[in-house]
Amino acid sequence: MAASETIPENARQTPRKSFRRVMLTQELIVVLVSAALFIFFSVTLDGFLTSANILNFIRNVAILGMLSLGMAVVVIGRGVDLSLIAVMAVSMTLSIVMANKGYSFPLALVAGVLLVTAVAVVMGFLIAYVEIPAIFATLAVSAIVYGMGRGIIATLDVNNVPDGLDWFIFLGRGSLLGIPMPIWVFAVAALLLNLFLRKTGLGRFIYAIGDNISTARITGIPVRPVIILQYVIAAIMAFLAGCVTAASIASMNMRMVNSTLIYDVLLVVILGGIGLTGGRGGVRNVLVGTVLIGLLLNGMTILDISFIVQNLVKSTVLLAALIVDAILNPRDEQTSQQGDI
Repeated sequence: MAASETIPENARQTPRKSFRRVMLTQELIVVLVSAALFIFFSVTLDGFLTSANILNFIRNVAILGMLSLGMAVVVIGRGVDLSLIAVMAVSMTLSIVMANKGYSFPLALVAGVLLVTAVAVVMGFLIAYVEIPAIFATLAVSAIVYGMGRGIIATLDVNNVPDGLDWFIFLGRGSLLGIPMPIWVFAVAALLLNLFLRKTGLGRFIYAIGDNISTARITGIPVRPVIILQYVIAAIMAFLAGCVTAASIASMNMRMVNSTLIYDVLLVVILGGIGLTGGRGGVRNVLVGTVLIGLLLNGMTILDISFIVQNLVKSTVLLAALIVDAILNPRDEQTSQQGDI
């Protein structure tokens, strides 16, 4: 009898199992890089560990994280949403303008939610029923929404939150149990979205559509309505991020639509490990990606690196992330035929 045949089956499998336990994943690599960056910035940057910078970092991370949660839902369903920043800025501007004209602020917030929902339904309809590629549909809708905001809703780029809304400002500047409110909002949103994706039938439908849309149709999943739903969820997350942004600085600046914030959101999603081919990833990937990009942006800001150089760094990191994603999540037959987005 050969020597290998005398080894018990469970003994032969032990090395392989041990190897799997220590094998690095993209998510673990991001966590390690984030920890290394935090230690490096703490030692080398004088203002990094100050309370003011930590609060600013937390606030920015929370807003970036909420936007990334919305993008993650769409990407899991094998789509993309380039309108998130425009939807966030214009919907919150609508609420502020209505409040400044005498409407009650809760009613103004409801109007903002209705706006983002209507935009998402139209956008989802164009993608699901008219079958316009998501990247073009969302880019066009983004331009239209921004045009409406700047030409119809408001005459100014920056609109201030009315006085006397301390309960709303608390959402961005207050704290509970010593933890800033933006983090609480982000944590609750992440928990609810994780439960939705992992524990509900609609959440599993989004994964199924992202994994293989043809199979999803055959199995009876209402593909087109679910595609619309995922864009509605993303739009509501954008509005929530807009609320925290406006509460933090007591205003909303529509010029952020022309910023590179949407690329930061994409960086979070891709670096966190949510593949553009769809059907994989989740909230945990968003959390680790948000921390890494938040640290990177905060460190470059403290170093007073110019926006041009920051954009160069972010673009390079995004390209590298796309290359890694292409290697880790190779295109399947379905993706080759109809594209990732």
